[in-house]
Amino acid sequence: MPGSPAFGQADLTNCERELIHLAGSVQPHGVLLSVSQADMCIVQASSNCQALLGLPTGQLLGQPLEVLGADLRTCIARLASTDNLAEPSPVRCAVQVAGGKSAEFEGSVHRIAGGVLVVEIEPTSGSADAAQPLAIAQPQLLAHVRESIARFGAASSIATLSDAVVKRLRDLIGYDRVMVYKFDPDGHGKIIAEARDPRLDSLLGHHYPASDIPQRARELYIRNRLRLLVNVHYEPADLVPRQLPGTSEELDMSMCALRSMSPLHLQYLKNMGVTAT
Repeated sequence: MPGSPAFGQADLTNCERELIHLAGSVQPHGVLLSVSQADMCIVQASSNCQALLGLPTGQLLGQPLEVLGADLRTCIARLASTDNLAEPSPVRCAVQVAGGKSAEFEGSVHRIAGGVLVVEIEPTSGSADAAQPLAIAQPQLLAHVRESIARFGAASSIATLSDAVVKRLRDLIGYDRVMVYKFDPDGHGKIIAEARDPRLDSLLGHHYPASDIPQRARELYIRNRLRLLVNVHYEPADLVPRQLPGTSEELDMSMCALRSMSPLHLQYLKNMGVTAT
């Protein structure tokens, strides 16, 4: 789009056109590897590989994926053999990190134009950056899901359904606040349901102008339903190299879970006192 500012260079007058899908960096709790499907070699990697994988990013570039272990290569090759990789597909496997030790990682893989596999993985244990799993016994989880489905199915209106969704989801995951936004045809938003910790001020009924969530961001929400921000104060890890080798193009990160957030969005959240979403 003409006049679209590069990621990180937008201001309040042109954030509607910021190229947020070309972020060129990731949140540092995981690593991103761009892999050529033709030879399963790493052609691009995030700059935090040393921290999470124990190998400098430069040493990984041009190397076959099995440099990080046979299990990772096998898992990625199996997924790559399927046609349905436009959407991220989950992966969980062992990865060889510093000293040849094996550690469990999980994440997702999807395919973009040019036969490039985008691999995003993060440690599940043994690291300060590892995700802390939500421990719910299977019988309790199944009971919660059954009760949730029953409540959703009994809802007679969008308002009733939204109210049930936020309450059941907060009961399950324990977030401080869970909300449902509704957008009108002009892009203006309103919070129509909320479940929150009592110590927080309510945002129910708040209206937001369309400029607060630009059209490009709303389009990505529709394409990629899961979007996580671990810490608004993170230092991004750049992609190396910035452009995909053999092209003049940057990596399209529309479907990437680790994609960096716009600095404008991060400041917006900081102003609201929000640390993670």
